[in-house]
Amino acid sequence: MDTSPAAAKVCYRCLIGGQVQGVFFRAATREQAMRLGLTGYARNLADGRVEVVVAGEIAAVAQLRDWLRTGPTMARVTGLVYEPLDYQPHSGFMID
Repeated sequence: MDTSPAAAKVCYRCLIGGQVQGVFFRAATREQAMRLGLTGYARNLADGRVEVVVAGEIAAVAQLRDWLRTGPTMARVTGLVYEPLDYQPHSGFMID
């Protein structure tokens, strides 16, 4: 069994739909990610969704994914799709 530090880390791409632009979704996501010690980025997409790529410890990524289902107070999330990516560490958590 691989017990190296990278083995306990994952990376996901999440696409969040609904009323998620113009409601501080990216900034709130960054706050949550930083609190959980995660790296990656959040950016608005032209189709109205927000894309979040997040990397870090399995449990922390799962917590952020759970939070993304509702997002910040003013958001109205109607859909969350996520897919695993090959693990790749990022430098901090950026907002594009």
